Amino acid sequence: MAVYCVGDVQGCDAPLGRLLAEIDFSPSRDTLFVLGDLVNRGPASAQVLRRLTALGPAAQCVLGNHDLHLLAVAAGAGRLKPLDTLDELLQAPDREAMLDWLRQQPLAIWQHDVLMVHAGVLPSWTVEHTLALAAEVEAVLRGPDLSDFLHHMYGNTPAAWRDDLTGTDRLRVVVNALTRLRFCSAEGVMEFASKEGADSAPAGHMPWFDVPGRQTAHVTVAFGHWSTLGKLQRQDVWALDTGCVWGGCLSALRLSNTGTPEIIQVRCEQAQRPG
Repeated sequence: MAVYCVGDVQGCDAPLGRLLAEIDFSPSRDTLFVLGDLVNRGPASAQVLRRLTALGPAAQCVLGNHDLHLLAVAAGAGRLKPLDTLDELLQAPDREAMLDWLRQQPLAIWQHDVLMVHAGVLPSWTVEHTLALAAEVEAVLRGPDLSDFLHHMYGNTPAAWRDDLTGTDRLRVVVNALTRLRFCSAEGVMEFASKEGADSAPAGHMPWFDVPGRQTAHVTVAFGHWSTLGKLQRQDVWALDTGCVWGGCLSALRLSNTGTPEIIQVRCEQAQRPG
């Protein structure tokens, strides 16, 4: 049995198929953890979702910001952007089945001693707190108040976590941290304007995983989202968005109980401009 973490697919179904062939993936034997942004910007979002759903429990996915964007657009709570490539999926005859499957996916997974999220974890959150907060959002995504939540999901405030947050503000902070975070201050104040690499942190901020005293520093956090960061493999963090949709690679990290995890990559022919 082999276990893999895979970075942002973003609608690039052909590279995903090549990657699964390269690792000789078998759903009866292996497990694939996909770190969010399954859809959008690439040419085949519907095919990606169909491929992953066909793998059944062998494919476990966390939601990314593009996945939530798809749910918002489908619910009339968001608008398509110029670089979006979601029209085919939104017009597909099996659209509702794909959207329903997507809304059942978690925002955080703890498996094999790895915390898996799409973007990041606020420095004050432990693994247990992260999973509990993710579960609050997941309950709303799967429940009758989905449309109302999606209409209020967007926004950059509050910019920091407080235990006394309630309602939409509480859920928005959790979503922003788990699906959008790159930089924050030592106090956990999030910054969303900067999208370049780790050395381009705005004044008073740093990559979320470099905040001193981070409560998840004793475990490994696997994430995607940050294509300009590139592949980062440390004991405490694995960054696996290697820019497939921008003409880079689609990366899988094979977990190992006996040594350093193995990285497997396939090139992607997609070449859009990041935005």
